Amino acid sequence: MADNTITLIGNCTREPELRYTPGGQPKAEFGLAVNRVWTDRTTNERREQVSFFNVICWGSLGENVAQSLHKGARAIVTGRLEQRAYETQQGEKRERVEIVADEVGPSLRWATAQVDRNDRRSDSGPQGSAPAGAARGGDEPFEEPF
Repeated sequence: MADNTITLIGNCTREPELRYTPGGQPKAEFGLAVNRVWTDRTTNERREQVSFFNVICWGSLGENVAQSLHKGARAIVTGRLEQRAYETQQGEKRERVEIVADEVGPSLRWATAQVDRNDRRSDSGPQGSAPAGAARGGDEPFEEPF
């Protein structure tokens, strides 16, 4: 079975925008710039390439991201790639590849973070799965995330 998992580390290019679907599901979107720096061996020049990604965060992850991340913050994002097609207001058909995040966190390489634990909610996430650590039936104990 093919796996579609990606992990990116980069800088937030815009403030996370939190919106709610008509059904009340939270959805946050933000941009992530990922830089690749290398030295050109022929010229000994420092070269840089930047890739820009749109990141989608659903449910309580989206609410937490909107509250925690800000433009310029360095973040680590793990999720999956999704391609979608849409039409502009001018009628042009376009496609875009986005990252649907499973986990997002601050990078602690050049910064510190204060972690505040939220009350546990009955958020099942976008896939409809049980929260991490939830019992899967039987007598399995409930395990706290940390």
